[in-house]
Amino acid sequence: MKVVFFHRKPRPNFNFSVESLFKEVRSALPEDVNWNVVEMKYYSDGLFKRLSICLQAMFSQQEVNHITGDVNFIAIFLRKKSTVLTMLDLGLMNHPNKLKRFVLHWLWVKLPVLRASIITTISEATKKELLKFVNVEPSRVKVVYVPISTLFKPFPKPFNSECPRILQVGTKSNKNVLRLAQALKGIPCFLEIVGEVSAELKEGLTRSGVRYTSCTNISNQEIIEKYKACDILSFVSTYEGFGMPIVEANAVGRVVVTSNILSMPEVAGDAAHLVDPFDVSSIREGIIKVIEDPDYRERLIANGFRNQKRFDVKEIAARYAEIYRDLSRK
Repeated sequence: MKVVFFHRKPRPNFNFSVESLFKEVRSALPEDVNWNVVEMKYYSDGLFKRLSICLQAMFSQQEVNHITGDVNFIAIFLRKKSTVLTMLDLGLMNHPNKLKRFVLHWLWVKLPVLRASIITTISEATKKELLKFVNVEPSRVKVVYVPISTLFKPFPKPFNSECPRILQVGTKSNKNVLRLAQALKGIPCFLEIVGEVSAELKEGLTRSGVRYTSCTNISNQEIIEKYKACDILSFVSTYEGFGMPIVEANAVGRVVVTSNILSMPEVAGDAAHLVDPFDVSSIREGIIKVIEDPDYRERLIANGFRNQKRFDVKEIAARYAEIYRDLSRK
């Protein structure tokens, strides 16, 4: 069975991406799946480059075609009965520009979904969102979680209750770092940020008196070291299709504070303290709770080691292999 994975051309400084996700999946696929990767020649910018991308995809088809995200529109040019489309999230449907949102709805969501035989989403929350935007038979939409990298392993470390190190992965607007900064005001801690710190965010951190450091464009091994060094993972996003840092922190053995909306409770299970990401006081109370209650904290960490087993790469790869076999028999 021949499967081709269609990947976007990755942009610089994207360490933690869909490409890494499917690299993990491919490493665990069974032997009957003969796969190759087609990376798009161009970034998804402008009409002519996107048309070139579509032609490249059309002439690279195999027995099963798997579109892994971002270049969803190529599904329009592929054989429907052979195509799997992975929808990572529906964040693009929150675009503030109505015209752009209309174009995104048709070319990145509705038409690609209708032109795919099977659609996979990375959480039940994303599946529910998708079904709100596209009238598609729910049985065609399969939930297949994101696998955790085998590089993330338990690393015991005494908790620093006097001045905990808090890890924040990502700084886009949905990562909610400004509210986190407000919530941390007056709490003795040190914030480790992975991502670009904008002028607005820098001002907010300064105003809240939060001590912090930041880094960008780091390797996978370097991000693992960040997890090992931290005491708490804060992941109080206002929007996520999945929320991989939750599981990564679980695997290393770090306590997690995350949001009580969308995919995050689904991913965290009973292995995180859930807060309202739109309420600064809720975030603050969550951080204080895991700092001051060692029994509760240790219970969450123990639950985390169990929770991360749900995202074993072998199980995830087996789910994809089952989908590919079903398509190849059509």
